[in-house]
Amino acid sequence: MHDDRSLVEARLKRVLDERIRPAVYPESIPLDVAVWNAPGEPVPVEEGLAGPAEPVKAGDRWGAPWGTSWFRVSGTVPENWAGRTVEAILDLGFDENMPGFQCEGLVYRPDGTPVKGLNPRNQWVRIGAPVAGGEEVLLHVEAASNPVILDYHPFLPTKLGDKETAGSEPQYTLARMDLAVFDETVWQLIQDLEVLGELMAELPVDGARRWEILRAISRALDAVDLQDVNGTAAAARERLAEVLATPAPPTAHRVSAVGHAHIDSAWLWPLRETVRKVARTTANMTALLEDEPEFVFAMSQAQQFAWIKEHRPEVYAKVKRAVADGRFVPAGGMWVESDTNMPGSEAMARQFVHGKRFFLDEFGIENDEAWLPDTFGFAAGLPQIIKAAGSKWLLTQKISWSAVNKFPHHTFRWEGIDGTRIFTHFPPVDTYNCSMTGEQIAHAARNFKEKGVARHSLAPTGWGDGGGGTTREMIAKAARLRSLEGSATVEWETPGEFFAKAEAEYPNPPVWVGELYLELHRATLTSQAKTKQGNRRSEHLLREAELWAATAAVRTGAPYPYERLDRIWKTVLLHQFHDILPGSSIAWVHREAEKTYAAVAAELNAIVDTAQRALAGDASGGTTLLFNSAPHARGGVRAGAAGPVGGSGSAQLSTREGGGHVLSNGLLEVEIDGRGLVVSVYDISAERETVAPGEAANLLQIHPDFPNQWDAWDVDEFYRNTVTDLTDLDALTPVEDGDARAGALPAGAVGVRVVRGFGSSKVTQLLTLAPGVKRLDIDTEVDWHETEKFLKAAFPLDVHAERYASETQFGHVYRATHTNTSWEAAKFEACNHRFVHLEEPGWGVALVNDSTYGHDVTRTVRASDAGTTTTVRVSLLRAPRFPDPETDQGVHRFRHALAPGASIGDAVREGYRVNLPERRIPGDAEVTPLVSVDNDAVVVSAVKLADDESGDLVVRLYESTGGRAKARVDVGFEATGLVVTDLLERPLADVEPPEVADGSVQLSLRPFELVTLRLTRG
Repeated sequence: MHDDRSLVEARLKRVLDERIRPAVYPESIPLDVAVWNAPGEPVPVEEGLAGPAEPVKAGDRWGAPWGTSWFRVSGTVPENWAGRTVEAILDLGFDENMPGFQCEGLVYRPDGTPVKGLNPRNQWVRIGAPVAGGEEVLLHVEAASNPVILDYHPFLPTKLGDKETAGSEPQYTLARMDLAVFDETVWQLIQDLEVLGELMAELPVDGARRWEILRAISRALDAVDLQDVNGTAAAARERLAEVLATPAPPTAHRVSAVGHAHIDSAWLWPLRETVRKVARTTANMTALLEDEPEFVFAMSQAQQFAWIKEHRPEVYAKVKRAVADGRFVPAGGMWVESDTNMPGSEAMARQFVHGKRFFLDEFGIENDEAWLPDTFGFAAGLPQIIKAAGSKWLLTQKISWSAVNKFPHHTFRWEGIDGTRIFTHFPPVDTYNCSMTGEQIAHAARNFKEKGVARHSLAPTGWGDGGGGTTREMIAKAARLRSLEGSATVEWETPGEFFAKAEAEYPNPPVWVGELYLELHRATLTSQAKTKQGNRRSEHLLREAELWAATAAVRTGAPYPYERLDRIWKTVLLHQFHDILPGSSIAWVHREAEKTYAAVAAELNAIVDTAQRALAGDASGGTTLLFNSAPHARGGVRAGAAGPVGGSGSAQLSTREGGGHVLSNGLLEVEIDGRGLVVSVYDISAERETVAPGEAANLLQIHPDFPNQWDAWDVDEFYRNTVTDLTDLDALTPVEDGDARAGALPAGAVGVRVVRGFGSSKVTQLLTLAPGVKRLDIDTEVDWHETEKFLKAAFPLDVHAERYASETQFGHVYRATHTNTSWEAAKFEACNHRFVHLEEPGWGVALVNDSTYGHDVTRTVRASDAGTTTTVRVSLLRAPRFPDPETDQGVHRFRHALAPGASIGDAVREGYRVNLPERRIPGDAEVTPLVSVDNDAVVVSAVKLADDESGDLVVRLYESTGGRAKARVDVGFEATGLVVTDLLERPLADVEPPEVADGSVQLSLRPFELVTLRLTRG
């Protein structure tokens, strides 16, 4: 037989596009349309319905950027349509290629009842099936004219990302607004042909099944009268029935389809618009669940449920009913789908605490899975947190985006830093926006790396990012793929049903140890510095507020601010969403975030101040108390206590021979040369130099930064090819305690102020050496006005190290300093929390920070002495132009500290110190800690009252150095009971609680082990 395959395939495409698809709506009449453009921000529904609408018609322009237009559409169903299915086609000017990324709408009845959402792939509203004829139709559409930020030519700078700069030019042209007859037979024929045509394209050309499908399609197209598609569609379907009925073999790959709409809580739209996106999507999904009995839909992010509960109670009522039926599934058990690299230990824990508690309180549902399809890599501390929250599974697919190395598994156990293992699945469909195309389903089956030992994978199905969810077309395709020869099988299942089957069939999967590093989007560790700084500061202020409010409640009976702390935690957790904290959202999002963080700081500082003043006693006697919020003693004051401010001695400042200055305190001697660079940091007791020979530390370096794509997200390795050392000096000024120019210089400290200009920017640094500490403090202020540049601070260290430690949640992770393999080379920019630490046996160096995350570590061997120089560079600022063209412009302040001779325990201590400044309050009282620990390796991460308002005290602690540790926890109040709990403060049934004996608890912890204690107060 002649090979006419290309002829039939081309015929199929043209007949579908030009004849069959247009025949879905064979008859239509225009609707009458009027519009009211709401001024300013979105208005309540009742106001939108009553707005003074003016007539408009198809072809008219509408919608200023970020505006809201209320369309009123009306008409009458023709009498001669009686007995037929009728739909309204409401095309606001959609581009079908941009679901979730442009204008959208929510349809209401005249009484304000929401009907469904409108988006580029969902433009219909069912009027009746069948209609009687003569019905009056009146619908209202709340239309959001969200501008297109990510266009066909992506990553171009645009001012549309903020309503303050977006202008008022209409964004859209009103298109089809009709009543139309819906021909379901034609629609079903389209699904038949699409499924078979897409499957056919994935099958081998020399296989019989491909040709069987080709011949069936050819016969079906022969049956279609191109002048009477509606009259012949049924006959065409009959000719496809046999090939559609041929079942898949038992060995076929099995896809668990989960309806899904991955809605970014903010990204190319502001938070307020996400509230409406969620309402539109959930309105559609609850309606679809009513129509499709096999369909299951899963939605993550408790915050999004809370939004519709608050703002769209009518929609929420439908969601609650569908959840009760088991078909609308709250997934993931987190407050938002957060970044997992940068959130601190407690914040990562609270994501699960607040998310799981919301789902338990609202729906009585306990999540077993963490659901993070789009997060940019996964910190190695996460498995223990997932388990401590009472969950056991993880789903993500983002690692498939890695640019260099292909991850070797799709189903595996992920082992974290403490040894906890979590059953993990990466959907081989390689998207969280599966639309049930033949290409996607075939890719999932081919791509699945566990072939031969496992057969199940999951496919999150529906339009996401900007929302939309699953469509009726996707459900129709899934029905045809339930068992179809040549294809993987498809079945709608909940995440829990999938994971239970996958784990049962593959009880001993391979193990991946350590972080799940995404070889992409590395620059999200640096972009939008003020957002990152706001997050870090908020995390530590929350620690302080909980600690001192709990102490005041126990010691003085002061009221504990349960509601305020709950609300603030949820605000901070929301802003850890994986496009807000990473700095990859539009300008509007980050402008609002800066204001939000300022309000959070003000409220938390007020809580701290109120509690500390309640504890401080008599403030009139002229004495001052130092309140120590850190988990280690300092200034002679125990952790979690307050005491008198002690003396500290003084450091010395002298002139350096050859220019510059020398700072000394008997522990360190620091030389700053005439360029203002640190050329020596000598550890006096160790008789050891810190800075590599011939090098200078605290060297600011600037690189061009223009990645190939994803500007705010990416930094490409070639950025290193060009570097400029910033050595030009505007001023070099010695500063001593008592000098008017010293500013906030600690008592007895000495320092040097360095001022440099570069490009259009200016940097001022204060290098300080305080008495009694082995630490050089570096305060940096940058007035930043560069574009597409990357600013780093380099610290070349005379340390031979093949690996280094970076702090992560409840511990640290090691990374190589070399690039032996492509896996190591790909980690050219990585994340740390408060410190990085390098060491040779017996001597190490820590570099700590108060708000930066990105860094790189490289090593070279010196020709002069064959010694190793290991260079740590902290990433300070970037200046990408998309999606925010003004990213990071303005003044920024950072604090770092270099600690020579530091052990890993010293690094932990110094990291907390720089993030938890001392507070000094007038008073004379002795404030003792509620709990204290006798082993500095065991760190208290939280002291708080229990969330259930019982008055119990909750203490969370962890082993911080990576070794085994025994510790005595002294309880500073009468405790009548103690239990070990999960993160939600529920007793662990399989853990025997330690006894409280003489006010103490003995603990034995494995490396990085996390423990939560709940103490009942007497």
